[in-house]
Amino acid sequence: MAATRVISDFSSKKHNHKSCVKSAVKKAESICIDRGMRLTRLRRKILELVWSRHGPLGAYDILQLMNKEEGKVLPNTVYRGLDFLIEAGLIHRLDSMNAFMGCADPVSRHSGQFLICRSCESAAEIHDAGIEQTLGRDAKRVGFSVEQQTIEVLGLCPSCSSD
Repeated sequence: MAATRVISDFSSKKHNHKSCVKSAVKKAESICIDRGMRLTRLRRKILELVWSRHGPLGAYDILQLMNKEEGKVLPNTVYRGLDFLIEAGLIHRLDSMNAFMGCADPVSRHSGQFLICRSCESAAEIHDAGIEQTLGRDAKRVGFSVEQQTIEVLGLCPSCSSD
């Protein structure tokens, strides 16, 4: 049986966000170069904003932050940037929250399995190949062709469950 990998944990208060954002951007630059993709200044800024939250961040929130930092930015610019970052595997979209979250392991393409706190809206990403294989096998059994798997589980994070 495949082991579950914790890709991103619930961040603690001691976590160094600046270092983490810097590391994510550096990784993204390298991946884009390797894949022949272009990480423009605005795409990089969107990635930085997504990573600075360490949890799901909505497109409207990103647009507001971009307008504060970059001047007037059109919504389509943000949406196209988010589409690029998803396509490059640098961020994930969490449909239940209509939000985006940085991918801590963008090198290996994987399906997302997210633990989302219903109280503080923080999130952690795990990867369990067994879950992915089981869903793929069961889908195939009923004639369904899986294109993408994203699992979102709601509950309470360690901080909120201890309150």
